[in-house]
Amino acid sequence: MPALVEEGRAKVNLTLKVVGRRVDGFHDLESVVAFADCADRLTLEPGSDLALTMEGPLADACGDTSDNLVLKAARLLGERVADLKVGHFTLEKVLPVAAGIGGGSADAAAALRLLARLNELSLDDARIMEVALQTGADVPVCVASHACDMSGVGEDLLSLDLPKMPCVLVNPRVPVATRDVFNALGLRHGELLIGATDIVMQTPSWPDASCAIDDWIEALARGSNDLERPAARIEPVISAVLTALREASGVRLARMSGSGATCFAIFADDTAARAAGEKLRAEHPGWWVHAGTLS
Repeated sequence: MPALVEEGRAKVNLTLKVVGRRVDGFHDLESVVAFADCADRLTLEPGSDLALTMEGPLADACGDTSDNLVLKAARLLGERVADLKVGHFTLEKVLPVAAGIGGGSADAAAALRLLARLNELSLDDARIMEVALQTGADVPVCVASHACDMSGVGEDLLSLDLPKMPCVLVNPRVPVATRDVFNALGLRHGELLIGATDIVMQTPSWPDASCAIDDWIEALARGSNDLERPAARIEPVISAVLTALREASGVRLARMSGSGATCFAIFADDTAARAAGEKLRAEHPGWWVHAGTLS
């Protein structure tokens, strides 16, 4: 059987509200998630043994392959699907690691899609989504890699009709551990970050398919990323990245994604985004910079 290939697209949190910390220690979130046109590439060659090979410009940053989420997701699915067909995965790593854009989660989701194809499983199969959530909070939204309003601990997904948005993603090549950022946020078990009376017990309202980019930018600008300040305290370079993005010509909105350190900026048009990307690469050659689109 020929090798199967999937992409693990970068996930970008356009907004991120921390509702509070549950008594079990997990954090309840509400986030508008989009996906960029940059991605890792995962190949599966069917075979009798489960294995993973890392390659690509950022492979060395991934650490021991035995801890990789690709293998974790495959093993968890094997516990639920009898005689699961597996094989040798090869991951071409181009997205920064521990960067707030769900690189590892996107790779795990790509592995689940590959295994679903190999084993003729539907992505709606309850076992796929159960494994996705157990692998990591960002994995369920990455399975479909479609713009969503994500809430809870990542299990509640509402599909959104997000138009293509010209963007620039910047990572200063400084890894930021998600656990450290949430620890810096400092919520106790069972503590709400917002008042109980501020919690809206209804589906969040976002622009529909007929709305233009300007409507989306206006709606997104009313939000924030609650992890931005604690992440910047851990790694002050995040503030420098945001300043550079906000000073770019044609920028409409700039914010940190996830728990950092990657930040994004939405631009008025593709030309402005490309020009900003080129300028940032020239001025900060040590930064990872991608100019493209979010959708």
